[in-house]
Amino acid sequence: MSFSKFLKKSATIICAAGVVLSFQASADVKLIGSGASFPFPLYSKWFKDFSKETDGVRIDYQAKGSGAGIQDFINGTVDFAASDAAMKDKEIEQVKDGAVLLPMTAGEVVLAYNLEGVAELKLPRNVYPEIFAGNITMWNDPAIAAANPGVELPNEAITVVVRSDSSGTTYVFTGHLSEINSHFKDKIGQAKSPQWPNSAKFVKAPKNDGITATIKQTPGAIGYIEYGYAKLTNAKTAMLENKAGHFVAPGSESGAAALASAEFPTGNLPNSDVPNLIAWVNDPAGDEAYPIASFTWLLLYKNQDDEKAKVLRDLIEYCLTEGQKSADALGYIPLPENVIAKVREAAKLVQ
Repeated sequence: MSFSKFLKKSATIICAAGVVLSFQASADVKLIGSGASFPFPLYSKWFKDFSKETDGVRIDYQAKGSGAGIQDFINGTVDFAASDAAMKDKEIEQVKDGAVLLPMTAGEVVLAYNLEGVAELKLPRNVYPEIFAGNITMWNDPAIAAANPGVELPNEAITVVVRSDSSGTTYVFTGHLSEINSHFKDKIGQAKSPQWPNSAKFVKAPKNDGITATIKQTPGAIGYIEYGYAKLTNAKTAMLENKAGHFVAPGSESGAAALASAEFPTGNLPNSDVPNLIAWVNDPAGDEAYPIASFTWLLLYKNQDDEKAKVLRDLIEYCLTEGQKSADALGYIPLPENVIAKVREAAKLVQ
């Protein structure tokens, strides 16, 4: 037991010895978390349902972006965090109570757009990276028109909507663009907070819901959001050309096809006995694979208050069983059984 855990236990015993009611009140467990907005619609349901079914447990989660969640986790100001960017080795090494990273669901990053009269839009893989690099600026650009014969594309400037906060969704999206387009990689690269082109046609908005709202309010806009947000808000999304050369729409089947090629590393997280469950699929193979898909992770402390550790382990088990049943309806990809087994085993290390 760590010294911090001893202090927490001792404080409970002292309160119990002094005032019986204080001991009874301590049976209530409140968990505070922060981080990724990508999985927020699903996490919100999971945490609410688990709290309803578990007496004395309350879970508060603030979706303020993966970067902020990672920083809160390192600073020890939360009981858990969430990140679509997982964590880098140097970040994991700063967590004094040890880190356990668990992929809990997966999703697709989609390109939502606002073009009146355009019900279906196809974007080739040599086009959409150049839009976000600031090189293709008009909707009737010949490269877009060639992929959309018969579609009346407006002679209108493209408004590109990107994240204003440090974002795991951005990290996943820019990782994919960097993988398939060397110009984007050299000019912008993969990051949670990249330096986007300095243009009046690049507009920033916070979190997935902020980008979604901005696109809907801005004719001629395009931006990247999590598929669940697009599904919940009925946002129009583009079909993207995948590695096999097929235009694919987002959805549970195309997302699952993308994750089929994910390979988890062997070994543990740095300076730890915790299994490394960080895997990326930046440009999945497969005819039916949607090109931008990723796991998203919960970040837990390995050394926890005993009471909270028990609740967190129960929460993880709930998310792996009952929780996975609601993933597809909200626009997420349920975890494959082999991944569930890995997560269940790693969660046992939260003590």
